[in-house]
Amino acid sequence: MKRTKIKALLATTDFGKEVTVMGWVKTFRNNQFIAINDGSSIHNIQAVVDFNSTDESLLKRLTTGASVAVTGTLVESLGKGQHVEIKVKTLEILGDSDAEKFPLQPKKHSLEFLREIAHLRFRTNTFNAVFKVRHALAFAVHQFFNERGFVYLHTPIITASDAEGAGEMFRVSTIDFDNIPRNDDGTVNYKEDFFGKTTNLTVSGQLEGELAAMAFGDIYTFGPTFRAENSNTTRHLAEFWMIEPEMAFYDLNGNMDLAEELLKYVIGYALTNCADELEFLKGRLEEEEKQKPQQERSEFDLLSKLNFCLENNFERITYTEAIEILKQSKPNQKKQFKYLIEEWGADLQSEHERYLVEKHFKKPVILTDYPKDIKAFYMRQNEDGKTVRAMDILFPGIGEIVGGSQREERLEKLEQRMSEMHVPSEELSWYLDTRRFGSAPHAGFGLGFERLVLFVTGMTNIRDVIPFPRTPKNAEF
Repeated sequence: MKRTKIKALLATTDFGKEVTVMGWVKTFRNNQFIAINDGSSIHNIQAVVDFNSTDESLLKRLTTGASVAVTGTLVESLGKGQHVEIKVKTLEILGDSDAEKFPLQPKKHSLEFLREIAHLRFRTNTFNAVFKVRHALAFAVHQFFNERGFVYLHTPIITASDAEGAGEMFRVSTIDFDNIPRNDDGTVNYKEDFFGKTTNLTVSGQLEGELAAMAFGDIYTFGPTFRAENSNTTRHLAEFWMIEPEMAFYDLNGNMDLAEELLKYVIGYALTNCADELEFLKGRLEEEEKQKPQQERSEFDLLSKLNFCLENNFERITYTEAIEILKQSKPNQKKQFKYLIEEWGADLQSEHERYLVEKHFKKPVILTDYPKDIKAFYMRQNEDGKTVRAMDILFPGIGEIVGGSQREERLEKLEQRMSEMHVPSEELSWYLDTRRFGSAPHAGFGLGFERLVLFVTGMTNIRDVIPFPRTPKNAEF
């Protein structure tokens, strides 16, 4: 008999028909009630087995985690919490699970413990919900850009350039570390390496994206990026995914409009298509909030927070205005900020960003026109000679979720800035060609996908929104 997914059965009232379900045992109680989940829904279906007519040795194998196939009649449930259940006719164990050794039990496990068994945590309700939401958001991203005629571009994962000028990159090499080829001066001879030069894992697809935007008009990338930052925090990963659109003939305002539209679109899609998952995650977050002191608790539940972002226009202010607000703020004056704001030019930290969003404006904020000294070389310089046409979008609980800018399309200005920041122009001559041959105003931004998933799911550690987190001293599974 053909298998039916549990999600479909939970939505039907076609009682009396014979159905087959395959899934994993969540619980088995009173020797007759099997809770089965197949991953299609966060909810289980209950299968009721007649223990008098079922082999006892078979019943003993109905342990948490075991894989089963059940055929029986779909009936109206008399129990609480479900309206349908299956009256079992035949039961088959597809895969045993040793109850003594299986690390997941029908109780609440800590997120720290679950990170240690990331290969099994998908089977918990929390991670079933988180990764369903992650899937929905990824699908919505592609749908958003496709509806607007953007071209999806696959930029290289291995690159010889450092888009950010940060230098915190993972090196890609086939050199034998036990027999390193050297030049006469003792330095490593990279001509002997696979690519004949030093190469790294990419930190961004932006520079390559700009090349394509100068031909297609509107493009986006969505792929893995890598930072060799030794940051063991709840907000950093060594491997993460980035969404990076680049648009020809856009200025800073058009860039901000698109970024706000994208965020509202994907959050709205998740609210519509992951209602059960988000309701579950809302309950999980409420339990978590109860453990915090009153002053640290969020004033919004998860669904209210998401709707709040949809219902409010994002506040747009300049960096200079933000600095004035922060200088005058109570936490700054009472020296409660870890990093005090004393003068214009300070690099804003997460605590400052969250203050602006959560305490001052009480809505998402877009900061623009940052000092050029704290931003990348490719951002368009303003006429004041001090600031650039950058924009960061700040979200409650997260801080920066989007970073972008109008790009510097003037060759001489770009070359001057690269020289000031010691970015080697000979290595990026291909990038400069876009300014030599038909340069045009253009803009783009980067959205850290995991930070978006973090926000929408209400999780508090970025390691819990990517299947297998890569962090300092950790590359398990």
